[in-house]
Amino acid sequence: MKKTIKDVDLKGKKVIVRCDFNVPMQDGAISDDTRIKAALPTIRYLLEQNAAVILMSHMGRPKGEPKMEFTLKPVADRLSEYLNLDVKFVTSPVVVDDAVREAAAALAPGEVMLLENVRFRPEETKNGAEFAKELASLAEVFVQDAFGTAHRAHSSTAGVADYLPALSGFLIEKEVKFLGSAVEDPKRPFVAIMGGAKVGDKIPVIENLITKVDTLIIGGGMAYTFYKAMGLEIGTSILDADNVGLAGDLMKKAEDAGVKMLLPVDCVVAKEFDNNSESAIVDRDQIPADMMGMDIGPKTVELFRQTLADAATVVWNGPMGVFEMDNFAKGTKAVAEALADCDAITIIGGGDSAAAVEKFGLADKMTHISTGGGASLEFLEGKVLPGIAVIEDK
Repeated sequence: MKKTIKDVDLKGKKVIVRCDFNVPMQDGAISDDTRIKAALPTIRYLLEQNAAVILMSHMGRPKGEPKMEFTLKPVADRLSEYLNLDVKFVTSPVVVDDAVREAAAALAPGEVMLLENVRFRPEETKNGAEFAKELASLAEVFVQDAFGTAHRAHSSTAGVADYLPALSGFLIEKEVKFLGSAVEDPKRPFVAIMGGAKVGDKIPVIENLITKVDTLIIGGGMAYTFYKAMGLEIGTSILDADNVGLAGDLMKKAEDAGVKMLLPVDCVVAKEFDNNSESAIVDRDQIPADMMGMDIGPKTVELFRQTLADAATVVWNGPMGVFEMDNFAKGTKAVAEALADCDAITIIGGGDSAAAVEKFGLADKMTHISTGGGASLEFLEGKVLPGIAVIEDK
């Protein structure tokens, strides 16, 4: 168990918090502030404890240069609204300079300041010790609450912990609780749903889950690589050609482990990768040579729904089809609805799956939606995440 902000007396302390404020921007305005809202419980708790709170985050990919289109100023403004107090923002091309040090030193208990984008510094992504030391010099305690970047060993996610005691915020605590219990001690039957396009990206996750789950559901674009391994015609469907052999090996591993692997039995195919393309529903062994798979079919929806109805724990990572196009979103929507209706602990592994449940208005029906796509995948692979490893143990 990792130490959290509730395990230590933080009254009057200066606390530096790594948040994930990597929010999407459009025309200089925040287009989705979900990540900002996710950080609020930790920030509010620290303020209740009368701590002086210094926040830090990256945004976008400025590649180690102070590019002002990636400034965190809009985040400071939005935080000020939500917290109902003035979040001090001291911009600097080097993130930490004398003006920033002065502002941090003058920060009183119950006040909040936000540093400039940590990726304005090239050392950040290299976990440079000097930059980590500069960040640590501003505070007495480090709080890690950015699960979305916890799989990266950067100055602001891991390096700071070399110089300050490290605790987890509520967001990290929740992620570790749900993802950790799913992997280590799940309520059974335990079902994992893997979708998305590339098998290669998910092989380590599938290999790890085969040793943990009772049923593994494969959908989305990667299903066609498995079909190929079965010797089926896949037409012009997406194919991860380098991993056809591995897909076959994974089916064998699942069989040997006594894990039920479910692949789609029918699919929606289309002439072109276009929402308005001519389409048809066919069994998986009837895909026409000039058409591509775009979604799972109704027989598959029913098969998956029955399996999910009996599950006690479900982890879902990756859509069932091209859900961004309404005509090919039915399969992904049906799986989201099946999860919303079932009694299981339902964990959505970030990324496109999280976007899908949001799109269909079902986010509040899920037990937990991970805030980190890449981080949640690495967690499900069984990897140690650097940004979590540095947090002190209880």
